[in-house]
Amino acid sequence: MRRTMIPMPLARTIGLLLVVSAFAGCTSFASLRERYVVCSYDQVWDSALDAVKSRSVKVQDKGKGFIQTNWLEIPAPGRTFGAMRREIGDSRDRSRIVLTLERMSDVTRVSFAEERERYAFRGGSRMFGWAPTDPSKEVIADVQSRLNVKLKEHGCPGT
Repeated sequence: MRRTMIPMPLARTIGLLLVVSAFAGCTSFASLRERYVVCSYDQVWDSALDAVKSRSVKVQDKGKGFIQTNWLEIPAPGRTFGAMRREIGDSRDRSRIVLTLERMSDVTRVSFAEERERYAFRGGSRMFGWAPTDPSKEVIADVQSRLNVKLKEHGCPGT
């Protein structure tokens, strides 16, 4: 039986690509927050729904523990593109919140994240379009704060 060896430079390149792709895959979860609440699942569910009441909810599946808001468009004036730093006339971001709840005996795990995209120059046949961007620290802090308040209102102790 003959074994084929991968040349060392090619093996290093493949290894580097695997490491880079692993880190690139993790960047989409930069805004993921998680907490564990010692409270009934129903109380945590109600608190999570109340925490995102300021946005319209697209999906709410209590059995699966999944809440997703609709996209909310936010103006972003002053954004530029290209070598000449031309201003984008229709500059905006859009944001949605995703919450997942998981029952764990007498504890409920609550995870939430913001998915954020910006309307950006993309080139090619579609000059402009939605492109992923970093989540807003302010939005994450706001959701966390609302969740804390709603959990306390529903009688769940702070963790």
